[in-house]
Amino acid sequence: MNRVVTFGEIMLRLATPAYLRFSQAGEFTATFGGGEANVAVSLANYGVPAEFITRVPDNDIARACLMELRRHGVDVSRVLRGGERLGIYFLETGAVARASKVVYDRAHSAIAEIEPGMVDWKEVFRDAAWFHWTGITPALSRGAADACLEAIRAAREAGVTVSCDLNFRKNLWRYGSRAADVMPALVEGCDVILGNEEDAEMVFGIKPEGFDAAATGGKVQAGAFESVCRQLSARFPAAKKIIITLRGSINANHNTWGGVLYDGTRLLESTKYDITHIVDRVGGGDSFMGGLIYGLLTYAGDDLKALNFAVAASCLKHTIYGDFNLVTVDEVEKLMKGDASGRVSR
Repeated sequence: MNRVVTFGEIMLRLATPAYLRFSQAGEFTATFGGGEANVAVSLANYGVPAEFITRVPDNDIARACLMELRRHGVDVSRVLRGGERLGIYFLETGAVARASKVVYDRAHSAIAEIEPGMVDWKEVFRDAAWFHWTGITPALSRGAADACLEAIRAAREAGVTVSCDLNFRKNLWRYGSRAADVMPALVEGCDVILGNEEDAEMVFGIKPEGFDAAATGGKVQAGAFESVCRQLSARFPAAKKIIITLRGSINANHNTWGGVLYDGTRLLESTKYDITHIVDRVGGGDSFMGGLIYGLLTYAGDDLKALNFAVAASCLKHTIYGDFNLVTVDEVEKLMKGDASGRVSR
């Protein structure tokens, strides 16, 4: 059974409506979201058994959060209860030349106070095929970083494929350790590594050759990232696949989108999409990862098809409000075949 386990934090998301700035908003729209939970929801939507491991307080907000995950088919039966609060993030959605902003209120959240030994990882991975984590989790606290490393080692011992999204967030690394000091030991245990050019540079000092993100004008050449893939492969030889997402930012509402996959010998390049009217780009990378895991499990041996599924899935996510990518396999495969007409389905 291709059961996938993810581990990390889920938060209450409070977003300003209708492109309002924080200073203008008289109300916020409440939903839930978080990198690893977003991946689990994507997989559950595709029919893959998905379990999310986290720690939440024993209160009504946390119960509402878990109810929402259950509604989307995610197994939360082994979520830990404890701590005082669920983390919160505030979102101000940008428009045209004004960028989106995120303000975190997640210090001392329940998951930030997790410690090694709290989760029975041997039991969690008993019949699992895949384990996914992101660089956000070890950024929360020393305890969360140690619990994440404990999970990775248990997954490898159980023969479970391990993937990570490097997901560097500079505003989170505040407990006295740097990403560059903590992340290498965790990433060494990964079979699949996902990131972008900023993640690779900020965490490992790895830069693409001949690339300036500020000067792309929305046009990103995939070949420029082969050097990043090769450097990551040399640094982490256990990784069988390294994937880089390629986002060209024309403005806050208009991006180009694609990706490359390096398997140790070949660099595969995906279809590219021109996303002209972004509804919500938060969770775009998570939707990519959910699609990639589904593709690698489903299209075994066809890495290009898996990559194209991931890119198409995340392209569709940009049209959906909230963190979760609420699309079906049929919708993704329809886009993969070139149908981007948006015609009414009757």
